[in-house]
Amino acid sequence: MSQYWSPIVSRLTPYTPGEQPKLSKLIKLNTNENPYGPSPLALAAMAREVSDDLRLYPDPDAASLKQAIAARHGLKPDQIFVGNGSDEVLAHAFLGLLQHGAPILFPDISYSFYPTYAGLYQVDYRLVPLAADFSIRIDDYLDANEAIGGIIFPNPNAPTGCLLALDEIERLLTVRRERVVIVDEAYIDFGGVSAIELIERHPNLLVVQTLSKSRSLAGLRVGFALGHRDLIDGLERVKNSFNSYPLDRIAIAGATAAMQDEAHYEKTRQAVIASRERMSAALQDLGFEVLPSAANFVFARHPRHDGATLAAALRSEGIIVRHFKKARIDQFLRITVGTDEECAALVEALRTPD
Repeated sequence: MSQYWSPIVSRLTPYTPGEQPKLSKLIKLNTNENPYGPSPLALAAMAREVSDDLRLYPDPDAASLKQAIAARHGLKPDQIFVGNGSDEVLAHAFLGLLQHGAPILFPDISYSFYPTYAGLYQVDYRLVPLAADFSIRIDDYLDANEAIGGIIFPNPNAPTGCLLALDEIERLLTVRRERVVIVDEAYIDFGGVSAIELIERHPNLLVVQTLSKSRSLAGLRVGFALGHRDLIDGLERVKNSFNSYPLDRIAIAGATAAMQDEAHYEKTRQAVIASRERMSAALQDLGFEVLPSAANFVFARHPRHDGATLAAALRSEGIIVRHFKKARIDQFLRITVGTDEECAALVEALRTPD
């Protein structure tokens, strides 16, 4: 611990991102990246932006991107907030919308950045256990006698991939209307119905999405939130007190074009979904329990083989998956859906004698 740190730094437990190994001939199925490249229209738009204009600041409002997102989802640009990846959007939401002097609620098995943000912004929280089948039980969030600072959860959940029905989300929004409910939809495009359609009826709903997964732009770092104008204005106030230019000119151009290329999005999305279903079936044939996934990954365990041992064995074959050393899920592997060839290699490497 450095003598120069402020007190809060010494108390932080930083988030640990998925490994990004610098190895050749590696099948990388550990960080839920899309196996297919970005929209050609996005690549062309970014190439055009590499010019002398890079000497100029980007549009601090990213108006073209907000317009593209709003047009696709039937909203107005002032209902859209954009940031440097959905992680930054979530960070601003923790500071601007969840810090109310009462604990926020989120699942005990969920995106592990949530407790990190809570520590950074000194937001108290309470973990709500998932059900035995790893689903989110909305009834566990509905105690009207409990004062809360807000609620956040991914849908589909991560790392489980399990999907919460839209009517359950609306039930939560109705009962907990006194606080913000943030639905983190990083993976929604691979199998669920977005909660965006609930925004007009529920001013306490903030939906957060990213271009990292279904738009194949993890390397560009663009995320966005959709919600009532009051929520968006709160996020804008935080952003403009932190960094007025979170998205550069290249990112704005590429993200705008990607949002407008529906054909490429649909083609690659459907390819990932089909590969996920084939890989899930193949893993089940090998004796794995595979949780129902609406994401671009599966969460699986084998009743006779240790999770950490399986992950190590796969690594020795040049295949990397994600293993979490956490109670209740330490026997599971989170496996990103790759190309059909990558999925087939994974299944073949997992074939072991009974």
